[in-house]
Amino acid sequence: MKNIVDLFCGCGGLSYGFEQEGFKTILGIDHDKAAIDTFKLNHPNAEAILGDIREVSDESVLNIIGGQTVDIVVGGPPCQGLSLSGPRKYEDPRNQLYLSFIRIVKLLKPKYVLIENVPGMVSLFKGKIKDEIVKSLEELGYTVNFEILKASNYGVPQNRRRVFFVGCLNKEVFEFPTITHTEEVDLIHSKMVSTYDAISDLPLLEDTLGESIQNYNSEASSDYQKKMRQGSEYIYNHVAAKHSQRVIDTIKLVPAGKNYKALPEELRNSRKFNVAWTRFPDHAPAPTIDTGHRHHFHYLANRVPTVRESARLQSFPDSFIFTGNKTEQFRQVGNAVPPMLAAAIARKIRDI
Repeated sequence: MKNIVDLFCGCGGLSYGFEQEGFKTILGIDHDKAAIDTFKLNHPNAEAILGDIREVSDESVLNIIGGQTVDIVVGGPPCQGLSLSGPRKYEDPRNQLYLSFIRIVKLLKPKYVLIENVPGMVSLFKGKIKDEIVKSLEELGYTVNFEILKASNYGVPQNRRRVFFVGCLNKEVFEFPTITHTEEVDLIHSKMVSTYDAISDLPLLEDTLGESIQNYNSEASSDYQKKMRQGSEYIYNHVAAKHSQRVIDTIKLVPAGKNYKALPEELRNSRKFNVAWTRFPDHAPAPTIDTGHRHHFHYLANRVPTVRESARLQSFPDSFIFTGNKTEQFRQVGNAVPPMLAAAIARKIRDI
């Protein structure tokens, strides 16, 4: 069994996906208390450190690791400060987070390193950030490859795109997993999982806000729903938001898969965002799940998605329970790596 250390772990979606493929998480580090509480609840065999990684000492990490081998260090460190021209400036606070990630990698010397970030980072500042990531890992002896992956191509019901860097200490160039799902089914690929396929079995909550723990009131109607329900007797984190009548009436005017452009002209500028008043499509994957900004709406119900619906669209199973207040829960879900996408990468690393 290969061991993982998850830095900037949040609720632990990345390491949770690796665990689905037989890996063992031994440590998670994050500064967000609610996220660490969720991490500990859903990674019961892992240790966790709540704190700023810049202030987490090498000794405290080694004390927890003990004599265990660390096979892979994963995480999504903020990398904004790497755009600075000239030599690396350790005093730049944006840089220190990424440099602390590199510090832990240098300390633990894992066989593999996985870094996740937003895709725009690859081209930002003419690729300087991307180049610095590759350079930093190469200086530690890793052979690095990177690729932008779309979650819906790997069975996640969401068109989320993220860049992944994988460094291998054995000089082998990592080959990213081939896609398994496309818009149309063929002899090789399955059809992408739609929003309807993902959440249509959950209570619609039209006349109620719901409870923190609920019974399933319908059978699973898709393979994806059956997968999400495995190991869970109840539905957690499925509580609807309370909207004003004006907001409800506006949502009603937007068909599934459309946005503010479908509204009457006098309502289009009520929210000035390009994703404003976006209703999820029903028979296609959802757009990228955010951290609860209230711009996306259920494909049928006239409300924003619940934490559980957002978690389903991120491929978190129903047995994965989120802690904290609702704002904290939405942030944890929106910031996470979809576990099913992480699992696809984990399988490739496991089989090397």
